[in-house]
Amino acid sequence: MLGELIGEMEGKISSQRVIDVEGPTMETSVLASGSLKGVQVTEILTYVANPTSKGVLHGVGNGLITTEDGDIATYTGEGIGRVDASGLLKWRGAIFFEASSEGKLDSLNNIVGVFEAQVDAQGNFTDKTWEWK
Repeated sequence: MLGELIGEMEGKISSQRVIDVEGPTMETSVLASGSLKGVQVTEILTYVANPTSKGVLHGVGNGLITTEDGDIATYTGEGIGRVDASGLLKWRGAIFFEASSEGKLDSLNNIVGVFEAQVDAQGNFTDKTWEWK
């Protein structure tokens, strides 16, 4: 069951590189900030994606989330991205959070999130995540 909205992030692609021309396979890193479970955070996300068919990508990634106080949470995720007619890349998928048992992000520990993210032609990134119960 889809639960409450737990996070909203905004950021920008910070780097991209070609990992393999067979496929091809690209690595993308994003720097973002926003709110997660009511806590202001910064996120670093790196994902690897390759096309599965025309205009469709499969991506697998890892993320590091930090607070100003130094609390840390991590996640792994997987999703499908589709390029729409305007060139906007829209991702849908799931992420699996881990956090320490103490700190502002401890409520994320062992939570599964369902996300919608998008990246425009200028590299601007937005993301919304809901808890999957």
